[in-house]
Amino acid sequence: MDTVLLLTILVVITALTFDFINGFHDTANAIATAVSTRALPPKVAVTMAAIMNFIGAITFTGVATAIARDIVNPIALDGSYGVIIILAALVSAIIWNLATWYFGIPSSSSHALIGSLVGAALVASGFSAINGEGFGKILKALIMSPFMAIILGFLMMSLFKVLFKNMNLYRSNKGFRRVQIVTAAVQSFAHGTNDAQKSMGIIAMAMIAGGYLTADAGIPMWVRIAAATAMGLGTSIGGYKIIKTVGGKIMKIRPVNGVAADLSSAIIIFGATQIHLPVSTTHVISSSIMGVGAAQNVKGVKWGVARSIVITWIITLPISAAMGALIFTIFKLFIK
Repeated sequence: MDTVLLLTILVVITALTFDFINGFHDTANAIATAVSTRALPPKVAVTMAAIMNFIGAITFTGVATAIARDIVNPIALDGSYGVIIILAALVSAIIWNLATWYFGIPSSSSHALIGSLVGAALVASGFSAINGEGFGKILKALIMSPFMAIILGFLMMSLFKVLFKNMNLYRSNKGFRRVQIVTAAVQSFAHGTNDAQKSMGIIAMAMIAGGYLTADAGIPMWVRIAAATAMGLGTSIGGYKIIKTVGGKIMKIRPVNGVAADLSSAIIIFGATQIHLPVSTTHVISSSIMGVGAAQNVKGVKWGVARSIVITWIITLPISAAMGALIFTIFKLFIK
């Protein structure tokens, strides 16, 4: 077996491992509000999220195509050298995801993966390796989407306060718990349409680099099914530490808050999927909860927790880029 084929197979396995970890790391965010308001028991919520993530993941491929083509120039991903770049990025992102999951920090798998990929490509081939226009669009989406989620969450909750201000609190909670079952399902579907696409794009990128797929061939069905399955299995394990942080430590969430946050973040995530842009589902969901909390009661938001989450958002991209560069350098010492 030649080196390029062996490395490509290793990338596929590692990418599916990343997707599996992403399932219990990031999907926890999609069901955090539904679990925290007791709209769904944790096991039921996790099972539903696994199914909806799988369906969402195999339905769309636009984000996967963007990941495969728009971040790193194809010329920098030629043969085994390019596959090593991708492998280093995946290992870096997995290390970051596991570390933040262990400490219960809702960090971004998207930032970790994209940052690691850019860092590895830069140290391998310099700035010419980066597709400036494509990466610029993706970076803007990653930066702007949390702010859009805060605004939409604030507006959604403000609208709900006007529409339901005369409702009895118990009746309102009971009704919104039922609605939240639907919104949590929609949220999980939206998550699958965007997050699972990233590992699909990485696998396609490795296959293009290895010469096993043409750049305009699209995402093979087996890649879509494998990535969707890996994320679904990861989701079934659940990420209860992160559910606790997102679902309760940012603010005390009532069912009406959960519905507003779920709808707001699902709109942002699915909208990004429609225009083929990857976003951080972690950032979007956490930001929508902050926006909802600010509309409900600014003093009710635990801004200290929110601040620590924001700091993690900011540092993920540069730290993962440095990790990707370091791991690529180490790999090059042993892989020729």
